[in-house]
Amino acid sequence: MTDRDPSDPKRLIAESYLIEGITASECRSIFLDWALSLPMGENTHPHLQILLERHRHPDHPMTEVIRQGLNVTVKPRRRGGWRSRTRPDA
Repeated sequence: MTDRDPSDPKRLIAESYLIEGITASECRSIFLDWALSLPMGENTHPHLQILLERHRHPDHPMTEVIRQGLNVTVKPRRRGGWRSRTRPDA
């Protein structure tokens, strides 16, 4: 059994670098899933810095998506669950 990596808990980012011919659109989709796999309210910035340092592929589309993610200051929020099914006036 391997230790869980706090910066890439599901190994989504690592695996994206292994997919030959992956597109920027696919990388954005993977990145969103990655962001939602982090603990709720977690600051993504330190994790993104670690991932950029770890995966040194300057021309890979995921690298660009990670760089763009560093420029965003919004923390990912989960949507859905019981709160999305309750009416505000109920």
